Amino acid sequence: MKKVVALCLAFFVAALIGGCGTTDSTKKEDKVIKVGVTSGPHAEIMEQVKKVAEKQGLKIQLVEFNDYVQPNAALDQGEIDANAYQHQPFLDNHVKDRGYKLVSVAKTVILPMGIYSSKVKNLADLKDGAIIAVPNDPTNGGRALLLLDKTGLIKLKPGVGILATALDIVENPKKLQIKELEAAQIPRSMADVDIAAINTSYALKAGLVPTRDGLAVEDSSSPYTNVIAVRQKDKDNPMFQKLIKAYHSEEVKKFLVEHFKGSVLPTW
Repeated sequence: MKKVVALCLAFFVAALIGGCGTTDSTKKEDKVIKVGVTSGPHAEIMEQVKKVAEKQGLKIQLVEFNDYVQPNAALDQGEIDANAYQHQPFLDNHVKDRGYKLVSVAKTVILPMGIYSSKVKNLADLKDGAIIAVPNDPTNGGRALLLLDKTGLIKLKPGVGILATALDIVENPKKLQIKELEAAQIPRSMADVDIAAINTSYALKAGLVPTRDGLAVEDSSSPYTNVIAVRQKDKDNPMFQKLIKAYHSEEVKKFLVEHFKGSVLPTW
């Protein structure tokens, strides 16, 4: 009886060890990483990156979000492995305000913010007291004000840069009214305002093309370059080098040029 028990125990241990070995091997072969993106251009781009990465033995699972807040929260909590949807100032602001241990590991694209309108065809046609919709988050709000400053509609306090708020407006000759709204809601609110500062990701989803419909659009000198972000402790993981290599490939650059036609610009 003892021999039978010992034999069964030996088979059980062998099976357990063999099973564990198979699982580890499978994990190594699969190399699946979850990458968070916002729906729209970032999701479309990552679909192309996914195809290139798979040729390098890296499998990407896309996780789509519908706002700018959740992808960083999900990354910080370990629900995803990386995200690619935000510019550096936005990431810096979340790290500072929320204590996230996140860092950027590569630059990706610029989605230039534009000013749009369903009421005027030229910024010179704006009447006194016109209402301007801008994003209500600090980084994109400051970005919108910088663009308005560049057009000459307002003048900001010297040196405020990307941290500008409505309180930093020192000249407003047309007495324009700044209306802060959630970035994703602005395209749907265009009928209620005179002009709107809209991020390209949301503009494209609303059928607006910066190069065609924008009354004013950021140029390539914009500091708002998008990045790939990961948890600080994982920044040296070689899987992310494969992700970056796939993103910075000629195949992806060709897709950007042909598909977005200047609405999304590569930064590598």
